Amino acid sequence: MLKIISGKIRRISRLAGSFLMRNVLLLLLMDFKKYGQLSLLFFLQFLLWGSWYVTLGTYAINTLHFNGQQVGIIYTCGALAATLSPLLSGMMADRLIPAEKLLAIMHLSGAVILGLLTQISSFLPFFLTLLLYSILYMPTHALTASLVLQQLSDTARYFPRIRVWGTIGWILAGLTISALAWERTVWPLYTAASISLGLGLYCLTLPHTPPQAAINQPKQRFLESLLDPAFTALFKDKYFLVFGICLILERIPSAFYYSFVNPFMEEIGISHTAAKMAYGQVSEILIMLVLPALLYRWGIRYVLFLGLLFWGLRYGFLILGLEFGQNGWIYLGLVVHGICFNFSNLSAQIYMDKRVPGHLRSTGQGFMTFATLGIGVTIGSPLAGWLVQSNTLPNGQHDWTQIWVYPFIFGVVVAIVFVSFFRVGPYGIKRQSQTSVPGQ
Repeated sequence: MLKIISGKIRRISRLAGSFLMRNVLLLLLMDFKKYGQLSLLFFLQFLLWGSWYVTLGTYAINTLHFNGQQVGIIYTCGALAATLSPLLSGMMADRLIPAEKLLAIMHLSGAVILGLLTQISSFLPFFLTLLLYSILYMPTHALTASLVLQQLSDTARYFPRIRVWGTIGWILAGLTISALAWERTVWPLYTAASISLGLGLYCLTLPHTPPQAAINQPKQRFLESLLDPAFTALFKDKYFLVFGICLILERIPSAFYYSFVNPFMEEIGISHTAAKMAYGQVSEILIMLVLPALLYRWGIRYVLFLGLLFWGLRYGFLILGLEFGQNGWIYLGLVVHGICFNFSNLSAQIYMDKRVPGHLRSTGQGFMTFATLGIGVTIGSPLAGWLVQSNTLPNGQHDWTQIWVYPFIFGVVVAIVFVSFFRVGPYGIKRQSQTSVPGQ
């Protein structure tokens, strides 16, 4: 099986190499200034998130001495914030405030709150402060995606090539934290506060992105946009409901990965865990470069199916690593993150962009954040924390095999349900003119 998987990885790597060369050529055709601005935006967005998010569980367990259940609760902060704030901020960006100014306000405010978080060591104040920060930060994912998508003419072709810089930022954050051995220290939070300050100031230099709904439908009030017929009509489509529900359910197994894979590797004796977690982001870059071709060739349905499927299979690889005592299986569970994330989340963002009218782009991306980082993680993070706490051994170690079985089975079942009931309809990915470039 490893030979088959390694062969597939080599094939994808060759494709990624050719697409990398095409990206260089595309730079000559694209508006370089705009491309650079949007790419740097994604780079800083994920440099910020990656600087603290992955290692927070390790810091909380080893330095603050929180238990597994408390760590699970902490990781619900983003989910709780994502259940409401992205939709509201998306509607504000669609109707009231230019997206770049709203992003600046959120990141500058977030820098102050992260600075406060570095001074807190008890559970309840830490949770409440992180929740406040998450309310400001989580909507920025949807707003960033919406701002970039609004600047592009062929989203399926160009969005992955700009979004890839976010992954590079995440990798750089992980490698830096690992090289400095900061996993168990407060320094990742100091770093995040500094990046948030810089990102907030940078957002003020971004291309002006005015509220599209205010331009197209100036007589419609802000509160009326909560029930905009063009948006609520989506939920009358049974296939869209399958899409939304499965995305929410997919975030339950993904919560296990983000909350506990780093502490898991620390516990079983793997060194430089933050750097090794970046294996997944390296594969994410390779997959992101070939994603446009795969969307055109395979279609959105099967790309989404594979993304959902590998969210479950990755835990099977972790189990095999434990059972056979071979870290190679564990590293494979990290490497497939490129398939998990790009095939499910990034493809879903592109699909959503094609489903909503242009004047509701921010609202649509807000719904994506609500579905992927909101409800599912709200359920998944406490569940993951409870399972870790329930499988704590007398010596303080954990029965990780028993823990990973649940997201493995659940993820595979969600993927099977999705491919059985979802159909694309008229909203597939179609190749546009090869001469079109962003901004035209």
